Amino acid sequence: MSEFLVIVESPAKAKTIEKYLGKKYKVKASMGHIRDLPKSQMGIDYEKQFEPKYITIRGKGPILKDLKTAAKKAKKVYLAADPDREGEAIAWHLANSLNVDVHSDCRVVFNEITKDAIKESFKHPRPINMDLVDAQQARRVLDRLVGYNISPLLWKKVKKGLSAGRVQSVAVRLIIDREKEIKAFIPEEYWTIDGEFLKGNESFEASFYGIDQKKVELSSEQDVKNVLKQINEDRFTVQSVTKKERRRNPAAPFTTSSLQQEAARKLNFRARKTMMLAQQLYEGIDIGSEGTIGLITYMRTDSTRISDIAKAEAAEYIERSYGKAFLQEEQRKEKKNSTAQDAHEAIRPTSTLREPNSLKEFLSRDQLRLYKLIWERFVASQMSAAVMDTMSVDLKNGPVIFRATGSKIKFSGFMKVYVEGTDDNAEEKKDRLLPDLREGDEVFKKDIDPKQHFTQPPPRYTEARLVKTLEELGIGRPSTFAPTLDTIQKRGYVALENKRFIPTELGEIVTELMFEFFPEILNVEFTAKMEQDLDNIEEGQINWVKIIDDFYQGFEKKLKIAEKEMEQVEIKDEPAGEDCEQCGNPMVFKMGRYGKFMACSNFPDCRNTKAIVKEIGVKCPKCNEGNIIERKSKKKRIFYGCDRFPECEFLSWDKPLPRKCPKCEGLLVEKKLKKGVQVQCVECDYKEEPQS
Repeated sequence: MSEFLVIVESPAKAKTIEKYLGKKYKVKASMGHIRDLPKSQMGIDYEKQFEPKYITIRGKGPILKDLKTAAKKAKKVYLAADPDREGEAIAWHLANSLNVDVHSDCRVVFNEITKDAIKESFKHPRPINMDLVDAQQARRVLDRLVGYNISPLLWKKVKKGLSAGRVQSVAVRLIIDREKEIKAFIPEEYWTIDGEFLKGNESFEASFYGIDQKKVELSSEQDVKNVLKQINEDRFTVQSVTKKERRRNPAAPFTTSSLQQEAARKLNFRARKTMMLAQQLYEGIDIGSEGTIGLITYMRTDSTRISDIAKAEAAEYIERSYGKAFLQEEQRKEKKNSTAQDAHEAIRPTSTLREPNSLKEFLSRDQLRLYKLIWERFVASQMSAAVMDTMSVDLKNGPVIFRATGSKIKFSGFMKVYVEGTDDNAEEKKDRLLPDLREGDEVFKKDIDPKQHFTQPPPRYTEARLVKTLEELGIGRPSTFAPTLDTIQKRGYVALENKRFIPTELGEIVTELMFEFFPEILNVEFTAKMEQDLDNIEEGQINWVKIIDDFYQGFEKKLKIAEKEMEQVEIKDEPAGEDCEQCGNPMVFKMGRYGKFMACSNFPDCRNTKAIVKEIGVKCPKCNEGNIIERKSKKKRIFYGCDRFPECEFLSWDKPLPRKCPKCEGLLVEKKLKKGVQVQCVECDYKEEPQS
């Protein structure tokens, strides 16, 4: 008989931990939560201070029975769920179900699943932290109050299957607001003048800066002509040379949010995929001689803190692999986000010595790519700054000033291992060297190239951009980002197009109703303040019931008003203009989870449906009569054509846009590149910067 029973969430975690603890310990998995609020009712007692009514989750009965049997036989029960508020709540529910005293030393937490970390954690068991449990309960109750009160209203007034939530509603609002900005955007013209210059046989580039030492913006072709008029001959004089040494520090180790963003930028992973792979790396992978071991620390964190042991091991590795010069000179101060919970470390490898290449045969391709990203980011964070030599040179011809800038890496430092990605997909600039130039030197103009540009609308949100924005606004927490992005797509409020979010008609209808009746749910400041209050519960600074009560008093009043005044939004079945090929009745457009589709008006007697002809809001540029619609080839590839086909044969693989080219009034299209898309004109040379 095992003397001690240890309960974790997953079988993978159980298998890894049991190996480290020895024969006296039996490790079993609860398979996540075993109790929750009922799905069929609110499950909250308003009269008893919002007391939750928990029930055993359907299907978890046999698991709970097995755990009860094992607990009765064990000398002591240890609850070793994840080291966060969700894990603390799972431990609390298990303690209640198994008659374990929550005040006893029954709770064990660890940040990584390695032999040393597990053994050390079992030397320091503690009671269940009720502040963490209360924080989780408050979130669960709050989300239930919002979801189970507003969702039935939306079902009744709009359509079945809809939902509302604190974080998801704000996320949809952000996407809709961005779409409005894009539609309202008016491009503004501006110009640049680039020049190629010669110093002896060496050529280099410089750009127009200004007149008589003052920076000048060029907003028209006439401005450019005025500048070019003032340039005499081809000879320019070097007026000033400024040389500087610039230091660049590495990025901090990953938090959940920054990992999701960087995995999207560099590996093209969706947030859900990143978290799934990170979970696998955390819970344990069989790596041959070492057996099953957790390869990274816990992946739900918003702290960039690193343990002294991990820092020391990384320093030893860096000095041995790259030399002493690559060690960071002094410990950098960790930047703390005001909303960051510092309960555990940043995401890092459990051992720096496990280089990615050494794990190739044990990890799947995607597991290895994510592990490599985490390993490189952590190692780089412990390395010395990169040192850049920069040079700025002003060239003068009469009153006209051109400026050339150059830089080169003097010392690569952390850049030898890793350089952080950027949202706009910009490549890391290579060394841009200038000739040896000194004040008074003469250089010669080889070529002058004026270019017309137009300002661009703000980009639509990618998953990475949306996660970053939600984090910056203090909306949601690391563990909520991936499920939130999934939910708003499943509900049909937004869709992904070229890896960017666009709102659907359904999303706009629901958001409009929410704005009218529950504006605080969509208010960014209100939601961020609520998140902070929920974090304060975790810190033991405020009672959870008070937070819920303060919210519900105002919410209940708005709910009563909405129930009375919210009008039925009838998403009418529009005639599709064709008959059903199966029964001859008219076809109509219906609103489905993913937007509109075509169905027979004789439903339910006839269940014929088919995909809608999707208009994109662009008139045909060829015949000026038809509308451009989205079509699919036999190989399911999307292309665009005129709805008057075959009378009009306009076809395009690139998506036409409703706005005109600001240069020639021609057709703008979105051209797919390897990484992202580029807006360009089909009739002139107008192009916009590519977007990732």
